[in-house]
Amino acid sequence: MSVEIIIGIILILTFAGMVWYCVKGHNLMVGFFIIATLWMVLAMIGNAITPNPKMDGQNWLEVFQYVYQAGPEGYAKSILVNVFFGAFFGRVLMDTGIAATLIRKVVELGGDRPRITMTLLCIVTMLIFTSMTGIGPVISIAVIVLPIMQALGIPAAVALFSFMGSIMAGICANVTNFKQYQGILGGMDARFLNEYDYTKYFPFACIMAGVALVTVLVVSFIALRGKKSTRSWAAQAPASAQENAPWYSWLSVILPVLIIVLIKVTEVDPKTGKETTTTFPVILAFIVAALYALLTTGHLFKGGFTEVCRRLAKEFADGSVDVAPMIGFLLTLSMFNNAAIYAAPYFEAIVGNAIPHNAFMICLIFAIIVPLGFFRGPTNLVGSGTAVAALVLSVFQWPVAFMYPVLATATIVPQHLDITQSWVAWGLGYSKVSSRDFMKMSIPTGWIAGAILMFVAFAMYGGLVGA
Repeated sequence: MSVEIIIGIILILTFAGMVWYCVKGHNLMVGFFIIATLWMVLAMIGNAITPNPKMDGQNWLEVFQYVYQAGPEGYAKSILVNVFFGAFFGRVLMDTGIAATLIRKVVELGGDRPRITMTLLCIVTMLIFTSMTGIGPVISIAVIVLPIMQALGIPAAVALFSFMGSIMAGICANVTNFKQYQGILGGMDARFLNEYDYTKYFPFACIMAGVALVTVLVVSFIALRGKKSTRSWAAQAPASAQENAPWYSWLSVILPVLIIVLIKVTEVDPKTGKETTTTFPVILAFIVAALYALLTTGHLFKGGFTEVCRRLAKEFADGSVDVAPMIGFLLTLSMFNNAAIYAAPYFEAIVGNAIPHNAFMICLIFAIIVPLGFFRGPTNLVGSGTAVAALVLSVFQWPVAFMYPVLATATIVPQHLDITQSWVAWGLGYSKVSSRDFMKMSIPTGWIAGAILMFVAFAMYGGLVGA
């Protein structure tokens, strides 16, 4: 038995251990640091016996630099700044009352029809979370939406599932999350950073969000069959959120997405004929949208220059707190990403020949194994799935426009319906819903929506493979 096979088997065993670790809900930051170190050491041992092509020309300190320094530095440079400013914008939407106003208007529009009101609430929640992110904004919206749904006669489990499912649909088109996954994949293949941007992902993102939301609503309606509803005027938003934001401020909810998608410059190199597209900066898009929200709600100039500066600083600080728990995890995840690149040749020695180079077969396989993305499993990029992604990307030169939607679907759909997701775990406690009742709806929904979207990805981009 060759060294590559032996180390590959050990790596697979440690991989299974990491999945178990994630399922048990242990600290992910510590877990990914440990497995990154373990994989790096195993790869170095293998390289000392038989040269590892991924370590060619590198001494042991350069390997350390790549895993522990270059990984977090590159991730911070390309991703974390976008996360912070996205969280800042989410805080602005909450504190100006724009998000709460939209929810109250939806309740008024839905009247005493629970299914219609629930559908409208889910649509608005989806739109809100195309820009907002973090557990803070989720909780702030949840404490308004969930009591309303339950006052409409919707069972707590269905209310929680439909709300979390609509957040998942919004994350499908969320700019901050796009940058996060782009950075993870860019650490494995620079083409994801250099050749792919949000405007190229946007057409699939819209379809992805729509399919996800429809699937969530269909499952919710099935769960509501035979349930008796009550009158909707029993639902009241918290008194602290009663002041309405003006209608023209509501545009700010989707303004970052609109700015990034619509404002771009395409130039053609006269010598090569190659087109290059420059898009609007993500950070500036969040700043412009935040300033628009503050201006249209009367908060921008309220209290003078000193007060405005204090308010902006507070919004940014509060937003940073919202996303702080995941920052350490993301930085150690970047270490794991780089360690997985060194480990990929050993995985390839065992399962490399089993990975097809055919777009339809890749989509079919991922459609079947979508549920493995739950519990931070082996298809989840924000979990133990980075090793699988590194292996798939290493055995064939997949077009990034095809592979990003496949891997994003395998991550986003199960991840944001998963009880290991921080805000889902909070919601289970807040609503007194058992994880069993939630998973009876979330796992089938994640599988169905994910499988549909794999074939959508094939239909839209499968033709690029081999082109």
